[in-house]
Amino acid sequence: MKSLEELMAIKAKMQDKVAVRHVEGSVRIVVGMATCGIAAGARPVLNAFVEGVTAAGLAESVSVTQTGCIGICQYEPVVEVYESGKEKVTYVKMTAEKAKEVVEKHIKGGTPVAEYTIGTANV
Repeated sequence: MKSLEELMAIKAKMQDKVAVRHVEGSVRIVVGMATCGIAAGARPVLNAFVEGVTAAGLAESVSVTQTGCIGICQYEPVVEVYESGKEKVTYVKMTAEKAKEVVEKHIKGGTPVAEYTIGTANV
């Protein structure tokens, strides 16, 4: 790569391959994937959310992304759910099985799974 034009051409070519998107009014699921999260099992949690959202046919309105450190390492794997006009919900000590339940009850059903949230989880 020798010029800004080449870089812009690469960006344009790869743009359609990027799965991360943001739709106004959508739900955003963010999985903490820093070293502590990965060590605690965040990768299967991330995969379970992606698979659950896709299987439910919600991929157009729900994005699943990853982030670095969320700052509460002792509660990893940590997942944050953002919905327009609502307060963020933080899930802690997540597993792939819990992720499937969150997709079903919270993402599809609209009711957060309180027993997995940071305020009420038995941690």
